[in-house]
Amino acid sequence: MKHILLIEDDPEIVQLLELHLKDAGYEVAFRSNGAEGLQSVIDSPPDLVILDIMLPGMDGIEVCRNIRAKNLNLPILMLTAKSEEIDKVLGLEMGADDYLSKPFSVRELLARVKAIFRRQDMLVPANGAAAQRMDFGRLSMDLDMRKVVLDGQRIELSPKEFELLALLASNPGKSYDRTQLLNLIWGYDFKGYEHTVNSHINRLRSKIEPDMGNPTFILTTWGVGYKFNEEL
Repeated sequence: MKHILLIEDDPEIVQLLELHLKDAGYEVAFRSNGAEGLQSVIDSPPDLVILDIMLPGMDGIEVCRNIRAKNLNLPILMLTAKSEEIDKVLGLEMGADDYLSKPFSVRELLARVKAIFRRQDMLVPANGAAAQRMDFGRLSMDLDMRKVVLDGQRIELSPKEFELLALLASNPGKSYDRTQLLNLIWGYDFKGYEHTVNSHINRLRSKIEPDMGNPTFILTTWGVGYKFNEEL
């Protein structure tokens, strides 16, 4: 059973989400301020944090920043009552996996939660715990630590860059088109936003490929999309 920590100071939202998340089969705990929520994550990391941006004391952006600074790579779904795009972008840059703007429907939140867990489960290779570390010559990945090393140097990737690389590397030789990658990595349909995949792939290649014009790891499947080199 997946354990979800809800960090939210609105008791009505807490009560509503706790009821529906438990009905969906999740274990739920909650904290009403940022500092207590952060400490709870450190003491007993959950499978998912649902994190409000507007919190007393330490706000959600700072909680998210601290979680990632401690290399706690559990997924984070941020809630925001603000409409400014900057808050959403900042949350994602700090390491949030997704965001949902208030007011939201419970059905939409449950769909986002299921999509996040589906993406997490997809990153576990078929041969189990022994394959949490993958080596491809100069490049290695630790899925559990969300760590990528190239030529002995750690490479800093954004959450989506890491998920793209982990998905492709876990299935070498399998080609994914842009729509598939949008649905699998972003978790819901971004129809018309295929350029998002291209930009993330380009940034990822710029960090791991010695020659962008002749990539070693992430190959283009012409007329389809992208795949990880199965010959490594």
